[in-house]
Order: sequence, then C-alpha cells, then structure tokens
Amino acid sequence: MTHPTDSIKLTRDVEAHLVPSGESITLLKGELVRITQSLGGNYTVLISGNMAQIRDENADAIGFKSPKEDISKNKNEPFTEGMVWDQMKTCYDPEIPVNVVDLGLIYGCEISEMDEGKLVAIQMTLTAPGCGMGHIIADEVKRKVNGIQGVDDVSVELVWEPQWNRDMMTVEARLELGLY
Repeated sequence: MTHPTDSIKLTRDVEAHLVPSGESITLLKGELVRITQSLGGNYTVLISGNMAQIRDENADAIGFKSPKEDISKNKNEPFTEGMVWDQMKTCYDPEIPVNVVDLGLIYGCEISEMDEGKLVAIQMTLTAPGCGMGHIIADEVKRKVNGIQGVDDVSVELVWEPQWNRDMMTVEARLELGLY
C-alpha cells in the first residue's frame, strides 16, 4: 500500500494539468510524483515543485484502478435529480478537499426531457473568476453527470453573479477547511 508521502514512479507517459494555471502537460514515464489529494477519482500530485492534476481515467499511470463513472448501481433504476447532485459531489477543485456542491459552486441544476433521455443544464461558478482550472472543473462536472444512466446531454455554464463567497459553503465544508 502506498503512503501519502511516498514517491510514485509513473508507469507510462500521462496527460495532466498544471495547478492552478490549468495548462496541459505530459508527465513522462519514470518521473516521480507524490500524491497530495485523491478525491473524486482524480489525483493532485507534486512533481518537481509543481502541482498537477491527473484525471481518473489515467489512474493506472500511478498504480491505481480507474473508478467507474456511472453512478447507477442498477441499470433499471429510475433517473432522479438526486443522482445528478450525488454525481456533482464527486467533483473537486484540485487544491481544495471539498466537493463543488458543498463549496457552494453549483448555482442551479435544471433537468428537462429530450427524445432519448434527460438534458441537464448546470450553472456553476468558481471560488475565483481567474481560476485557470475552471474549465477543467466544469468539464469534469459535465463528464461525470453525462455518465448517469438516462442522461442524454449536459451543459455546464460558468456564471459570475452572484459572486461566490465562503458563506455559500455548507457548515461541513467550512469545518473541513477550518473556517469556523
């Protein structure tokens, strides 16, 4: 078992995103990384003094299995709005150990019927408008919600009004971050 302070040698080249800029980079096979956060299936790693995020589908490059994205345990289970919220709770900012729902970043979630399934329209914000990881976090929300049985399409709109502040976080999130 790997301890959080252990260095891990990459088993293959892997695409990642620098944190906080969001710039795409390739980490090379054999390079050493150290995991600083492992939440929602993604991994934030330290490499040569920089932080980078490795997405869940590339977990094998650091010796882990990729988690399954579809949250429907039973393919015959009827779609519910709760499934969407549960799936969004698996999405994290790579620098903050609290999910986007509990951070108060999800401003709205509307579900409508389409010919083949559901259209889920999500409005979300970021803790800071200049966050370079914003499009990556929004893409993760879209990708994971789109993995729900019965969802045909997902749109995620980044909005800036009202401006996010820490009072939008749940009590649990503030406790987790030591803000009480």
